[in-house]
Amino acid sequence: MAQDAKILDLIAVGRSSVDLYGQQIGGRLEDMASFAKYLGGSPTNTASGGARLGLKTGLLTRVGADHMGRFIREQLAREGVDVSGVLTDPERLTALVILGIRDRVNFPLIFYRENCADMALEAGDVDETWFAQAGAVLINGTHLSQPNVYAASLKAAKTVKAAGGRVAFDIDYRPVLWGLTGKDAGENRFVENQDVTRKLQEVLTLCDLIVGTEEEIHILGGTTDTIAALREIRKGSDALLVCKRGPEGCVAFPGAIPDSLNEGVSARGFKVEVFNVLGAGDAFMAGFLRGWLRHESLETCCEWGNACGAIVVSRHGCAPAMPTWIELEQFLSERERPFRLREDADLEHTHWATTRQGVHDELTVLAMDHRSQFEDLIAETGGDVARIPHFKTLALRAVEAVAGGDHRFGVLLDGRFGFDALALAADRPYWIGRPIELPKSRPLAFESSADVATELAEWPLNHVVKCLVFYHPDDEIELRERQERQLLRLFDASRKTRHELLVEVILPKGMEGDSHTVARAIRRLYAIGVRPDWWKLEPVADPAAWREIEQAIVENDPLCRGVVLLGLSAPEAELLASFEVAARFPIIKGFAVGRTIFYDVAREWLSDRLDDAAAVEALAGKLTVLVEAWRRARAAVEKAA
Repeated sequence: MAQDAKILDLIAVGRSSVDLYGQQIGGRLEDMASFAKYLGGSPTNTASGGARLGLKTGLLTRVGADHMGRFIREQLAREGVDVSGVLTDPERLTALVILGIRDRVNFPLIFYRENCADMALEAGDVDETWFAQAGAVLINGTHLSQPNVYAASLKAAKTVKAAGGRVAFDIDYRPVLWGLTGKDAGENRFVENQDVTRKLQEVLTLCDLIVGTEEEIHILGGTTDTIAALREIRKGSDALLVCKRGPEGCVAFPGAIPDSLNEGVSARGFKVEVFNVLGAGDAFMAGFLRGWLRHESLETCCEWGNACGAIVVSRHGCAPAMPTWIELEQFLSERERPFRLREDADLEHTHWATTRQGVHDELTVLAMDHRSQFEDLIAETGGDVARIPHFKTLALRAVEAVAGGDHRFGVLLDGRFGFDALALAADRPYWIGRPIELPKSRPLAFESSADVATELAEWPLNHVVKCLVFYHPDDEIELRERQERQLLRLFDASRKTRHELLVEVILPKGMEGDSHTVARAIRRLYAIGVRPDWWKLEPVADPAAWREIEQAIVENDPLCRGVVLLGLSAPEAELLASFEVAARFPIIKGFAVGRTIFYDVAREWLSDRLDDAAAVEALAGKLTVLVEAWRRARAAVEKAA
């Protein structure tokens, strides 16, 4: 099979773990109070990073038959990595690593890898047919430390080589994983050991690319003189040798080793503040491979590797910090950037928006996050407020009846009355939104702790933060600025807790609005720095208003997910008519409607005139009418086009 005809660009082999990153910066691991959960393991990080850069990547590893193993598989799939080779080991647990950021030099880490799943990989796990379809394989030094994983790595390399592919070797030296340091010294990068050197050198004849830090070059070459080590490696391999030099970038040697590192092939480096070195090497490898596998010049390969390493070294985490191709292009095109790179708001937004999970070209949502409206219904019917949570689970059943697992559907549910339904929704594939605002508040207040970020930190990551604000661009200055400060707090908190944000804008009663008003409000919020993932807006019959709204969003954030229509308890016929206009605008993805669907049904159910089954049927019927109407309207527009 010709190189360009390969199904996969790269298959990585080896370590796959869950990284638990301490969220408190500048202290000992002993003093960490909370941890963020990320994808981890050097080849896993590189496979994920390569996929973000547009490579078709796969991974051969083992994970446990446990929650962490399922997380790794699901996250890799979300990143676009082929998980055919992510095997489940029922006898072993998924590996874990606990990491911290102590200062600019020390990054303590503990490997929990005793009899872990990925170190049980063996030659029989290598599917030769699958590997023959890859243009290259990436093996790493850690998986040469035990006989079974050594055999698996060699079989994978030989299979790819025999099929006309290439072999990349990440030296990836962790002395603790070779049993050369105490278990509390996971951050130690170098211990001289001739047995390790001999084992690593056994793969040299198979390699087309060898990448390592100076310390890793030392262990592979068997000497702490870098030039001498490179020359020793060259004796055993004709591979392209790449030496990573931290803030100085890298230097590559396609042929004979000169007398000085500075005589090798290099490219510009990028000076940024070092926040976290962990994972920067894996990012470098992903960037370098993006060029190498696409036959770019060696200088370009070096530049892309340097840039990816610089981006990741400035962020928290390894795999989640990896740049996307769009982000890398933006980084390389910018002439000026802050030294503290994570303060580059535009780059950080691009990173966030291009790494969000899932695509939502259509979104139809049953909004059941209402709280005050249900309290009104209780007052009207004399019902029991304790019954509201059960009704909200019926609403989820109604969505399930209509959607049948279709991810284009969603639910809006609150944590007060909708907690049980939220818990049930966790096992469904639907979009989930959750309100943060205090109902009817103006100025905007949050229904949570005084620190909104503390509240959001308790929410699952797949809960989209929904905030309704009664906002007009012509509000009195004091009121407007107070509300804007709240929205900025919420936006910042959402990003820091890794939650998507939906901002729902409703014009206050009694305040005039025209075809420009909502667009002006949107532009104003963008101008102060609020970039929501979603907008939820009132349906309007004026195409000119939608045209301005779409323009305001696209000009300020072309990566915005889009708009969903709210209902405001509008009669069904009126809402359907608004669909005909809204469907003409691609920025509008669907609707998030509540009272039009549930209000009458809830009244009847609370009054005991409907049982559970009848309520579910009625809710499903009303939802179906809106879904079919929206799809007809959008289909008519597409047909006309």
